[in-house]
Amino acid sequence: MIRLSYLAFHAVFVVPPLVVLAAVAWRRRARLDRDAWRARGLGLVVLALVALVYTTPWDNYLIERGVWWYGDGTVVATVWLAPVEEYLFMLLQPVLAVLWVSLLAAPNPGAVSVTLRQRAVGVAAGSLVLLVGVVLLRDAPTYYLGAILAWAGPVLALQWGFGWPVLWATRRTLALGVGVPTLYLWAADWVAIDVGVWVISETYTTGATLFGLPVEEAVFFLVTNLFVVQGLFLFLWVLERWGWTSQVAAPVAPSAPSETTWVHDRTVRADDVRAPASERR
Repeated sequence: MIRLSYLAFHAVFVVPPLVVLAAVAWRRRARLDRDAWRARGLGLVVLALVALVYTTPWDNYLIERGVWWYGDGTVVATVWLAPVEEYLFMLLQPVLAVLWVSLLAAPNPGAVSVTLRQRAVGVAAGSLVLLVGVVLLRDAPTYYLGAILAWAGPVLALQWGFGWPVLWATRRTLALGVGVPTLYLWAADWVAIDVGVWVISETYTTGATLFGLPVEEAVFFLVTNLFVVQGLFLFLWVLERWGWTSQVAAPVAPSAPSETTWVHDRTVRADDVRAPASERR
């Protein structure tokens, strides 16, 4: 059986896509102006730090509970109960997702506003995820799944309550931004479990799999990538609305008289623009 350390896992599955995505993003940096890149960089720093702070106690608790553990000789050292490589992964996963999203079309929800009623609906949806998680925590076979949903619920309630209409308006880019890194990390996780980098408890899992991957692990990587991409889109939306960036989303040429698009800090309708396209900025 092939043995792989956690550090080697990073070297094989995390660092190479980061290098490739960073190189491609650098070559295509002209797609967005300097303010847009700065906005994404600031968003990445915020998201990575939040991910580290929010995930650390949850991760260590589940290790202490015996929901998962790490193979003998696969880690360099531990801080609290988690390996240092685990904390590194908490920081690198957001980088991976944000670099991938930077290669996609800039999220452009247009002139979306969020009402108080819509915020309440978003908070309720996230709270429902939390409630389901709490219920699942009552039984051992669903404990890990419940722990994931209970941990994810407050974040989803915050993001959806803050601006789910914005996320819905950018749903195609959002789905692609979440889907690709999730599928990749599913495959990497399957390999890590198969070679014993980490071990998932049979006691605290349902035994259900998705393409051979424990369904709990599949849900974990789905919600964590959802956190990152949704958080980035909402962060960029806020910066644009507050006028902190001059052009977060690159202007898109109008394709229909009624289409709404972002131009610098203003939202204009195409039929209100009289100047030729070559004269517009």
